[in-house]
Amino acid sequence: MAEYAFWKSCLSSIPARSKAMSAFDNKVVIITGGSSGIGRAAALAFARQGAKVIVTGRRATPLKQTVAEHPNIVSLVADAAEPEDASRTIAKAIDTWGRLDVLVNNAGAGALLSLHEAAAEQVASIFAVNVVGPSLLAAAALPHLTATKGAIINISSTFGHRPAAGLSHYAASKAALEHLTRCWALELAPEGVRVNAVAAGPTESGALTGMMGLSPEHAAVIEEAERAQIPLRRRGSPDDVARWIIQLADPASEWVTGQVIAVDGGLGLT
Repeated sequence: MAEYAFWKSCLSSIPARSKAMSAFDNKVVIITGGSSGIGRAAALAFARQGAKVIVTGRRATPLKQTVAEHPNIVSLVADAAEPEDASRTIAKAIDTWGRLDVLVNNAGAGALLSLHEAAAEQVASIFAVNVVGPSLLAAAALPHLTATKGAIINISSTFGHRPAAGLSHYAASKAALEHLTRCWALELAPEGVRVNAVAAGPTESGALTGMMGLSPEHAAVIEEAERAQIPLRRRGSPDDVARWIIQLADPASEWVTGQVIAVDGGLGLT
């Protein structure tokens, strides 16, 4: 009994966190578009598992609200469409924590834009955020991800592989991001860097009134139509998507690369 009591006292003195270490303890994660929706949910999920997280976005106030949710999160005002912000974002991670393990290209742009209405500036702005931005950020991150054998997760959409009238340029930009994912996976595999994507279906993230610029009334009509069309009969939550981002970033998924995982309630099957 004396021996049992001795070992019990030793075990009780070990901090609870050291008994159940997370795969993300002290790993460093960058998430673009981290002030709301899927990006915010992913930031909180990583932080709760011990990761150090940098969230970026164009507006300081929503970023501060995300930062206030967990002490492991810091923010940087940065625009995914601005080329110079790619190097600033990576420098923030390295200057703050000295390493980078995971890059989540989540920031997105889109619009309900018919071909009749297509204008060069609008089309270019969608591709600047959804294709050019992730490319430049990944390129700037690559030396650091190579050093840690890290991972890139690109956030695509069901419409990256499912056509939809009025969404052609948004859909095309996401299709490009999905193919970049596959190409980068092949290119970076020799360096030990994995690249995957999550193709998210319609989520309760405010994207219709935010990114797409719809009125609340118009958004409500579309949301109801989406619920009716999704086989599982509901729109997703940001956490539904965030848990797959975490899964793909986890070192336990070390033999998974070049995949586009659809998290859309079955919408892509219709």
